[in-house]
Amino acid sequence: MGARYCGADSENGDRNDDPSEDALFILISDLNDSDNTFVVVQPDEDDPVWFASVAVLDEGGYEIVRRDTSRNEHEVTTSTSINDIARDLTIWMAARRISAR
Repeated sequence: MGARYCGADSENGDRNDDPSEDALFILISDLNDSDNTFVVVQPDEDDPVWFASVAVLDEGGYEIVRRDTSRNEHEVTTSTSINDIARDLTIWMAARRISAR
C-alpha cells in the first residue's frame, strides 16, 4: 500500500485517509452546530502547505476555507450544498496532488 496523501479530520475525532468525494460528503453531512462543527483536510506531513476546512455557520450553511501558501491562495466562501462542497474540494485537492509530483 502506498503512502497516504492527506487526511480529513472532524471535530468529533472521525478521520478519513485520502478522502474521496463520497467520504467528504459523509463527513460534512455529519457536521452539526454543537459538538462536531468542522472538518479539516490537509496533507499528512509535519508542516502542510495547504489545507481546506468546512465549518457549520450559525445562520445555516457552511463556510469553506481553502489555503495554499505555496500558491499564495486564501479563499473563503459559503455554500448550502454539501454535494457542491464535496465535489469542489475533491477537484481542489486533486490539483494539489498533481502539482506535488
